This record gives sequence, C-alpha cells and structure tokens, in this order.
Amino acid sequence: MLPQRQAEEVMVSGLNETEGDEREEDKGDESQLSFKTLLWHGGSVYDAWFSCASNQVAQVLLTLPYSFSQLGMLSGVIFQIFYGILGSWTAYLISVLYIEYRSRKEKENVSFKNHVIQWFEVLDGLLGPYWKAMGLAFNCTFLLFGSVIQLIACASNIYYINDRLDKRTWTYIFGACCATTVFIPSFHNYRIWSFLGLGMTTYTAWYLTIAALVQGQVENVKHTGPTKLVLYFTGATNILYTFGGHAVTVEIMHAMWKPQKFKYIYLVATLYVFTLTIPSAVAVYWAFGDQLLDHSNAFSLLPQSGFFITFGFACTPLYFVWEKVVGVHDTKSICLRALARLPVVIPIWFLAIIFPFFGPINSAVGALLVSFTVYIIPALAHMLTYRKASARKNAAEKPPFFLPSWSGMYMVNAFVVIWVFVVGFGFGGWASMSNFIKQVDTFGLFAKCYQCQPSPPHR
Repeated sequence: MLPQRQAEEVMVSGLNETEGDEREEDKGDESQLSFKTLLWHGGSVYDAWFSCASNQVAQVLLTLPYSFSQLGMLSGVIFQIFYGILGSWTAYLISVLYIEYRSRKEKENVSFKNHVIQWFEVLDGLLGPYWKAMGLAFNCTFLLFGSVIQLIACASNIYYINDRLDKRTWTYIFGACCATTVFIPSFHNYRIWSFLGLGMTTYTAWYLTIAALVQGQVENVKHTGPTKLVLYFTGATNILYTFGGHAVTVEIMHAMWKPQKFKYIYLVATLYVFTLTIPSAVAVYWAFGDQLLDHSNAFSLLPQSGFFITFGFACTPLYFVWEKVVGVHDTKSICLRALARLPVVIPIWFLAIIFPFFGPINSAVGALLVSFTVYIIPALAHMLTYRKASARKNAAEKPPFFLPSWSGMYMVNAFVVIWVFVVGFGFGGWASMSNFIKQVDTFGLFAKCYQCQPSPPHR
C-alpha cells in the first residue's frame, strides 16, 4: 500500500508542477518581478490564504455585533469559535475530495489546462449525477445570494460615509462597478484583490473595535440578550454563515500551482479571522448593547468616517458555471468570456434592490443554503466516497495526523451532519425566516433607504 500511496502523491504533484510550468510559460518573457507577475499571477499558498481569509468574513463582519445582541456576549464568542472549527473541518473535507477527484481523472489522462474544476463536478465524478445536481443547485443559489448580500453591504456601508444619496441609489452605482469583475478570468488572477480585500477587512475590524472603545458605552446601555429563541437562533445562524465562506474552496484550490498544499490553509485563515471578528463584535456590543437589535449594520451607530473602505464582491464561480452552460469556458478570449458573463450580474443587481436588508438575509442564507452547501453535503460526500474498504485503501489523501482513524472521521462527519441539520437548518431556518418575513412586512420590498435615520441638512 505504501508504494501505491507514494505513486499517487507523485502523480498529483507531477500534474500540479506541469500546470505551474504551463502558467509560467503563459507569461512569455516577463521578468519574475514584473508588475503583471506581482499583481496578476497568483497561485501560491499565500495567495490561497489571502483568498480564504478575505472571502471568509467579508460583509458579515458588520453584522456580527447585531448577532451578539441576539445571542449575548458569551454565546456569541462560543459560537464563533465552534463554527470556525466546524467550517475549517468541512473545508478540509472539500480539499480532500478535490484531490481524490483530480487524481482519479489524471489516471484517465484528463487535462484541465483550459477548464476550472468546480464543486459540483467533484461530486459528479465521485458520487454521480444526482449529487452533481444537488451540489449545483445549492452552490449556485448560495453564491447568487452571497453576491447579492455583498452588493447590498457595499451600498449600505458607503451610505454611512456619504448620505447625500440613499442606499438604493448607491446600489445602482455599485452594481455597475461590480459588473467589471467579469473581466477577471479566474481566482488565479485575484492576487491583488485578495490582498486588498483582506487589508480592508482588517482595517474595518479594527476601526470598529477602536471606534467603539473610544465612543464608550452609550447612556443607559443594556445587554439583555438572549431574550427570545427566534433571535437566538437567528444570531447563531448568522455566525454559521460567517464561517461558511468556503463555497469557493475548489476554485481557489484549482488556481494553486500545488493544490495538495491547501489542506490546512482554511484553518490558519480562520485563526486570523478570529482576531478580527471577536474583538470588533465584543467592543461594539459592549458599547451599544440592545440598540444593535434594530441596527444590523454596525456602522449605522458609529460616527461617520471617510476612512472606511467598502468591500467589493466576486461571483466568479457563477461566471464559470454560466460559461460552461453557454459553451465559452475553454476560450482564451477575455472579452468573449466577459460578454458571456454579463447576464449573471443582472439578477444579482435586481435582487439587491428588492431586498435591501443584508443582516436578516445573512441568517436566512446561512440556514437554508450554507448549512447544506458547505457543511452537510461535504461531510456526507466524504462518508459516501470512502464507504468501501477499497476506496479507503486507495485514497489519495489519508486521514489527518490528529485523527488517523477512518472510524473517527466518520464520527466527526456524522456529528457535523446531525448538528447542522437540526440546529443550523432546523431551528436556524425557522428563526431566520421568521425574522426575514418580519423585515419585509415592516419595510417592504424595494425600500429606498432601509434603517436610515433622517440626516441634518447639509451645509
């Protein structure tokens, strides 16, 4: 078994090195320190870490104080750590299944030179067409609403910097700006954007923390959470969504020169994200307490600042799926691919205008989509892929050093499935949808400026 294991490792490593050489050749005679190389060609472990860390928290950072007001301080911190570990585990499972799928395909001499592997294709190759359909449905729907949420967040955030325009108008503007992402070919070309995204997230988190501490506690501040089950599970589900940002794991891995090195990147990214999410949520909740129950965006309670930089959004995996549907995925023409991608942006833009409240949407998406997409389906897929002794014997990736038993992995996976299905999807789905319907009834659809306070006349 050992020689076979070594042969498989060489096989996967050889494929990655070959692809790395091909990518280097695509650069032509460029110097290694050229501007384009530094900003555009990213396939290292560090690029993957930046992508994972920047994509993991994004706009949810601004809703975590809102979740703390629903959960209470202690539960808020505990759920962050718990779901951070759970999310890192299922991201690891996805990476294992990707390597398994890719190693099997390489035995069949399949080339992925002009093709980006996606999660639904991994499920198809390992478990069949029904799993492909399920993965495609959940993943695409989640990525669609995830992009909608990020667009709403952009408009909401910039409104608190410049309220001369209402949130809906800012949504129009940012929708047009975000449409330019159609020109970015793949996650291999997100080096500078991932770096900037993580820098913006880090800046924002510490701005929230410091601004709240400088502001101090508001008069007669109260910290009564948790008070209702519906609020408690809504907040918990929002945190489940926070650490369920690995729906793009396969695309990030495929952009790496050596994807087998991905294994623990998501965990390291999560540990860094803890240094951003926990201090900011604790500080803002300490300062404002129950006021956050009516302010899903923490910036609505802080003084206006022109130093805050908003987040962009990337729906690149949806672009890949659509390219495959219309048959242009393997073309090298960036302009043709960009033109084909535009229809993906339109429904995202439209939905962001219909539902202008991203806090409640976070929880609903977390319960109904994230719970299956990045927790339940990966755990079940891993269990079924290695259910036979022959599959375990020939596995491209063996169990990790801290859990060397296949039985132990099955127990952990079973726990993930049961917990997330009952608590995340069950209780979380009930609570988040109840809260979501309440928001619609209160503010209606197409709200011009959700949770906006009348501003004083501008001078």
